[in-house]
Amino acid sequence: MAVSRRSFISSVVAGSALAAVSTSELLAAARPAHAASPPGDVVGKISVGYQGWFSAPGDGAPIGGWWHWSRDRFQPPSPSNTTIVSWPDMREYTRGYTTAYPNLGNGQPATLFSSYDQQTVDTHFRWMQEHGCDTAALQRFNPFGDEGPTRDAMAVKVRSAADRFGRKFYIMYDVTSWTAMQTELKTDWTTKMSAYTASPAYARQNGKPVVCIWGFGFDDPGRPFAPAPCLEVVNWFKAQDCYVIGGVPTYWRTGVNDSRPGFLDVYHAFNMISPWMVGRTGTLDGLDSFYTNVNVPDQADCNARGIDYQPCVMPGDLSSGHRYHGDFYWRHLYNMIRLGAQGLYVSMFDEYNEGNQIAKTAESAAWVPAGAGIRPLDEDGVACSSDYYLRITADGGRMLKGQLALTPIRPTPPVVGGPGPGPVNLAAGRPTSASSQNGPYPASNAVDGNPSSYWESSGSLPQWFQVDLGASTVVNRVVLRLPAGWESRTQTLTVQGSTNGSTFTTVVGPTGYLFNPAGGNQVTINFASANLRHLRLTVSANTGWPAAQLSQVEVYGGVVSEPGTPPSAPGALTVTAKTATSVSLAWTGSVDDIGVTGYQVRQGGTVVGAPTGTSYTVGGLSPATAYSFSVVALDAANNVSPPSNTVAVTTDTAPPPTSNLALNRPTAESGHVQAYSSGNVVDGNANTYWESPNNAFPQWVQVDLGAPTSIRRVVLKLPPSSAWGTRSQTVTVQGSTNGSSFGTVAGPSALTFNPASGNAVTVALPATTTRYVRVLIGANTGWPAGQLSELEIYAAP
Repeated sequence: MAVSRRSFISSVVAGSALAAVSTSELLAAARPAHAASPPGDVVGKISVGYQGWFSAPGDGAPIGGWWHWSRDRFQPPSPSNTTIVSWPDMREYTRGYTTAYPNLGNGQPATLFSSYDQQTVDTHFRWMQEHGCDTAALQRFNPFGDEGPTRDAMAVKVRSAADRFGRKFYIMYDVTSWTAMQTELKTDWTTKMSAYTASPAYARQNGKPVVCIWGFGFDDPGRPFAPAPCLEVVNWFKAQDCYVIGGVPTYWRTGVNDSRPGFLDVYHAFNMISPWMVGRTGTLDGLDSFYTNVNVPDQADCNARGIDYQPCVMPGDLSSGHRYHGDFYWRHLYNMIRLGAQGLYVSMFDEYNEGNQIAKTAESAAWVPAGAGIRPLDEDGVACSSDYYLRITADGGRMLKGQLALTPIRPTPPVVGGPGPGPVNLAAGRPTSASSQNGPYPASNAVDGNPSSYWESSGSLPQWFQVDLGASTVVNRVVLRLPAGWESRTQTLTVQGSTNGSTFTTVVGPTGYLFNPAGGNQVTINFASANLRHLRLTVSANTGWPAAQLSQVEVYGGVVSEPGTPPSAPGALTVTAKTATSVSLAWTGSVDDIGVTGYQVRQGGTVVGAPTGTSYTVGGLSPATAYSFSVVALDAANNVSPPSNTVAVTTDTAPPPTSNLALNRPTAESGHVQAYSSGNVVDGNANTYWESPNNAFPQWVQVDLGAPTSIRRVVLKLPPSSAWGTRSQTVTVQGSTNGSSFGTVAGPSALTFNPASGNAVTVALPATTTRYVRVLIGANTGWPAGQLSELEIYAAP
């Protein structure tokens, strides 16, 4: 089993190589970076890491057992035999596997999914489609060990799901503990994985298939490789005309902490650099520190060399309490988007072993095993729906693509249809400065979240305190606190703001404010909305002590959610277009006293879109299926309008697919010689082939399409090389719905394979619904055996 990425990150101390930067550098960071590449399947897109590495007894996976669910995979997961730190929400899976955990808090059995079930992968990719995850990076550890056959099968399942749900995917090689990676990576790519690039679902950037190599340069025993072989591998993949992403250490550019020195040439050889971040920090100020001291210079280095930059963003380790009910994830998304990153890599989609998954997760104690100590999403007291982090991802993707204004304030409510995210303290953990401090009472105490610590100036008034919000932000309220046990006092304060840190304007003139322990020693200052980055409080008098004193400074922006008049209902909802998988809608806009901020498109009671304009296309629908839709409006105070009229619509019938239905599907055969097995006829490579035993006609090869499917055409191929001379094979095409009883679909017929025409023959079929397609060969004028290099099956004539 591959070493978990968690196993080596805990020793890296976030911030150990951080240094302060100037204000001008911080301002420069807010400017968008120059894109080295145009938008594609990774540039300008949200990519998500997809492990797909869970299995359970009875799912048919070759590896067997509770793969990645248990430490001992041959025993069911339990509190004493587990690798689980977060529990999945199992309500949308059609099949669950019973564990040895106690029942859930609601009394239901504690079950887990298997990634080996196609329905699981389909469910995950449907979630990706519904929540704007554009591209999945399929993790591929060393496939030459016992998990290889399972990894191979997962690639087939992911390709199928990506194609079905309109997502892209690419192979992400992880070289952890892969000692022979320099030769085996190439072998695996040329003999197996490169065939997937023929799929329209395979990700391309700059017209080239995308490949990621994760792990070069990490200072860890599991990745002991020297720079030279790593550089050779990168250049080899580029020579295969691939666009190559490097999953590199956090400190790749400086070669310290988690990065070995001497790897800069390797890093700079990649087309895109994607530094790892999981485990590096679990706080908001930690994210801001990395933004300033690591990400900004990283982006500049990439810009200077024409390399695309794809930073890793993470929702936070739920098991360690890092999520802050979504604020941690949003801050990370916001920081990397304002940086101008070319794309984002979300780590991870399904990593329930490390607690940083965005896939649907148990939302409360009712949905985790009782007494197991596994934290649900509401672990800090804020109720969150199981899809909350998928919805945050969707909003982050909209912000990345310019469909949502850049904002440090999380727009995603923890529960759909519930209250909005509420006011966010913009000053929490932000950099501070002050005109002076008295002894051990620095300005940073006023933003540390601890009301018992405080800032105190020297004894000569006036004195000032200042906080840097990190970017120009609309602000309209400041909340000030003193420690709860202090006696009453009045401080005279002036509120000022600045966008550049040097020129300040007065927001609120000098006013006396009473801090009274009976009222919690708290003062709120409301004012007209002001656009500022640096907020300064000047204290000119204090009746309780001859100095300025503040224990907490909280700054709030945007519109404070409060009851009000909801918008009017959207009108005249109509269907403007439809296809087999989508419905386009339009409506007349709502009116509101404080302004409409957007709309929700609802399919029944489920929100399926959140446009800001008065039209929207709902995608990912099923062909020839009836749906109903309505629309509601939202205003700046999160008031929700009455619904529009409801429209009913039936999607069009799906056209027959144009892709090769047999590609990478399971095969069977009457027999083969040497290494020429039936799997070669569906691998997408016309130079590999199946050959039956000699002098024993008839012989057959067959493909399992997975379900009864309408087919109209079969294409049979031999290797196109002229070394394969012209020959005639007598072919019968047969079909079966159960794999045992076959009927004749076409033939028998003598088919001529001629290298002058590519050694390919097309057999037209009557409209036939079948699951198993068998090609029976009764004779061959060129060799005493049945021979085929590719068996392609199509639904269209």
